[in-house]
Amino acid sequence: MSAEATNPANPGPITPGSPRRRGRPRIDLRRLGRAAFLGPTARGRLPDAIGHVAEAHRAHYPDSVLEPLHRAYVLAESSHRGQMRKSGEPYITHPLAVTLILAELGAETTTLTASLLHDTVEDTEVTLDQVRKEFGEEVAYLVDGVTKLEKVDYGAAAEPETFRKMLVATGNDVRVMSIKLADRLHNMRTLGVMRQEKQERIAKVTRDVLIPLAERLGVQALKTELEDLVFAILRPEEYRQTRELMTAYAQQTEDSLAGFATELRSVLREAGLSAEVLIRPRHFVSVHRVRRKRGEMRGADFGRLLVLVSEDADCYGVLGELHTCFTPVVSEFKDFIAVPKFNLYQSLHTAVARADGEVAEVLIRTHQMHKVAEAGVVALGNPYTPSGEEHLDTAGERADPTRPGWLNRLLDWQQSAPDTDTFWSTLREDLAQDREITVFRPDGGSIGLPAGASCVDAAYAQYGEDAHACIGARVNGRLATLSTVLGDGDTVQLLMAGVEGSAASEPSVAWLDHARTPAARIAIRRWLATHPEGPSAPASAPRAPYSGPSARPSAANAVVDQPGATVRLAGCCTPVPPDEVTGFAVRGGVVTVHRVSCSGVARMKDAGRAEVGVRWADAEAAEYRVTLIAESFSRPHLLADLTEAIALEGVAIISATVDPPDQGRVRHTYTLQLPDAAHLQGLMRAMRNVPGVYDVGRTRHAAAGAL
Repeated sequence: MSAEATNPANPGPITPGSPRRRGRPRIDLRRLGRAAFLGPTARGRLPDAIGHVAEAHRAHYPDSVLEPLHRAYVLAESSHRGQMRKSGEPYITHPLAVTLILAELGAETTTLTASLLHDTVEDTEVTLDQVRKEFGEEVAYLVDGVTKLEKVDYGAAAEPETFRKMLVATGNDVRVMSIKLADRLHNMRTLGVMRQEKQERIAKVTRDVLIPLAERLGVQALKTELEDLVFAILRPEEYRQTRELMTAYAQQTEDSLAGFATELRSVLREAGLSAEVLIRPRHFVSVHRVRRKRGEMRGADFGRLLVLVSEDADCYGVLGELHTCFTPVVSEFKDFIAVPKFNLYQSLHTAVARADGEVAEVLIRTHQMHKVAEAGVVALGNPYTPSGEEHLDTAGERADPTRPGWLNRLLDWQQSAPDTDTFWSTLREDLAQDREITVFRPDGGSIGLPAGASCVDAAYAQYGEDAHACIGARVNGRLATLSTVLGDGDTVQLLMAGVEGSAASEPSVAWLDHARTPAARIAIRRWLATHPEGPSAPASAPRAPYSGPSARPSAANAVVDQPGATVRLAGCCTPVPPDEVTGFAVRGGVVTVHRVSCSGVARMKDAGRAEVGVRWADAEAAEYRVTLIAESFSRPHLLADLTEAIALEGVAIISATVDPPDQGRVRHTYTLQLPDAAHLQGLMRAMRNVPGVYDVGRTRHAAAGAL
């Protein structure tokens, strides 16, 4: 239990319907306490103590039935009667305040009912069975989830396992975490009576875990107030300076943002666009960050303009007018409507400059987008009963259509983490990543990853442990190594080994150097732990030249228009029938034969070398030699698979060499004896079909060396 205290950082109540969050004055907890202590009112009337909750709830759900809230309040008030907070108010004021926060965010009736009851099973004689009997399975499920989180011991030794349970509870129903976040917000508001060291300890856990979770659930209204409260406790001097700066700005007679807003309203009105233009002041932490980034603050730096419209298309219409009538700051434009952020957030971001050089940031979104931007998953109502029936997945568990991709990833790797210490360290690491990127798959799907993630991370995000078989990637159409760092908006095609009849790939210790996500790191470590001998010897290791079945090298079927000349096929382009060829005389009475398309031919012509007429003779009856280069990603058994593919084509290997690996890629060079020229294209196709091989071509070395 905690007591109310004066809160210097409090920016006002949370009212998502009001972009400035200043719509309703702070509720007087003492007055609520007196009303709560008096108990229920006359039959058929809501108790005065929850009148504010009902008012806020009806603003979002005009037709909602309030009777469950009435019964939940009566049970909560009677069960908590006699319990007092340290500030002297009846304890019932705490669940009332938590429920009011959620009601203003737009939570549905089931969540509010569970919020009123969230401390009853933990702190009173009310049982979970009683809650289930009185209010149904859904409310009991939420109360039970919050009750488990209430047992958190914030001591360092208890944190890992506690927050593992918290994560599991969040994953099963995001409304559990919504109630927990509102509970933490009210307790942070009333933290002043605690000892300083306890305030700091709770503020640090809030900063490290709960604020990032609020961000990921998209509940910006809770996140920003929690940030300010933590800022005031942990960095009081910087908070004081920021507060003085904001106070000085508020006392200025000229408001540059107000002037910007007036101009923008005029522009949109003339364009026939119906829109609401509002000034959205920055909160304390946001002002502090801008000040550190830009140094001296200008008037427009203390807030942003928010433009609210009715339809998605209107957002782009507003953007067009803005960029036509003002000077856009191109680097500040972001389209989170076409590509929503990982936490459901949608909006257009831009910045424009007036003729006087003043720059204002502008957010453009629909009213519904704004509601979700402020309240996140809370604004989406009950995700499980859209038609009055609970949705279950194939395993009989709840299927959450609102659960963000990041939460799915955390749930996956927390189940795979070998111990709580690993879980805790990776949880904090993941939550500390304050920016995510979106990369796209060729099939049109997308993958959310933390900034700085590589192709290794993308592979494990898409395929789970099947990503052990990943051998490379194409990024924006170009071949890339698994270590390639991805950027926001990149298109990634992951190349996988392990097709039927071929050897699978295996991860290596080096992959850990490129993995940023917990899912990837834990999966790789687990594989390495179960394979202490390590991956098989990579095919990319340097090898001695391989000599296959012998064959007499010759150019028996080049007919040369130069009697007595010895014919040699050029090594730079290795011509074979039916290539169009030409020849050049070199020292010793030798004529080298090149493909006409060989780059060496042009150089020799430019140097004044005379061509010698050559042609193929009896091409179908002879054997031909060719040198092929296979470009591939490094993986075990690749040389064996390529050799097998060549042998199955009935082609003899004269020699084979493998260059040392470079960035996970390796080059194989084969000199081959073909039974006839018609085999060449089929052979090259067979080699390209070997997993890991991304290109096969004939040698194209510098021609000068052959002459």
